[in-house]
Amino acid sequence: KEGKVGTPEKPLSDLGLLSFRSYWTQILLEILKKHRNLSIKEISQMTSIKTEDIISTLQSLNLIKYWKGQHIISVSPKVLEEHAKLNNQQGVNLDSKYIHWTPLTTSKSKRQ
Repeated sequence: KEGKVGTPEKPLSDLGLLSFRSYWTQILLEILKKHRNLSIKEISQMTSIKTEDIISTLQSLNLIKYWKGQHIISVSPKVLEEHAKLNNQQGVNLDSKYIHWTPLTTSKSKRQ
């Protein structure tokens, strides 16, 4: 949890987009189910998912509208439940406490 917003390296392959979109969908549905009246920027800060990726994922789920120059999340609890049922059938549950990431560090002696 670095607190940095990011996105995968583009362009994504078809399979890469499918994988990331599936992950983003699962995360966004969980957030929208727990919280109401969030902005896309707030969701981005909570999830570290780039706003463009949030918008494209919500568009693919038909959960966003463009109104008066802004993207507006438009979702009811019933719609969230329907999407959650569809996505729970194919999701993978991960426990973040078992995921450890360490940045690669190189020394000058290794490069020579």
